[in-house]
Amino acid sequence: QVQLVESGGGLVQAGGSLRLSCAASERTVPTGWFRQAPGKERECVAAISWTSGSTRYADSVKGRFTISRDNAKNTVYLQMNSLKPEDTAVYYCAAGRSVISGRPGDYWGQGTQVTVSS
Repeated sequence: QVQLVESGGGLVQAGGSLRLSCAASERTVPTGWFRQAPGKERECVAAISWTSGSTRYADSVKGRFTISRDNAKNTVYLQMNSLKPEDTAVYYCAAGRSVISGRPGDYWGQGTQVTVSS
């Protein structure tokens, strides 16, 4: 059972930046970030492998978001730059073998709200 604790959401103006953090209880499976906006399906924003460091990104965030990990702290970060109103959503940290392929994970955090004002 992997436990995930997120932090770092909030309100920001368009063009601004936020950094999300996800502290994991263990580094046994890939970890990533999903988001869900009202009335929309949950989508994988970015994912990373603890071992290889390989990453994947949704097309909508490429060039703006960066996922990274600190193995010593068992923490995954999502640096979000040039934020747009359409990035507004609840962001969830997820872990599981399928996450690196962009599919939902086996373990989920509680979610953190990101709101981008225009």
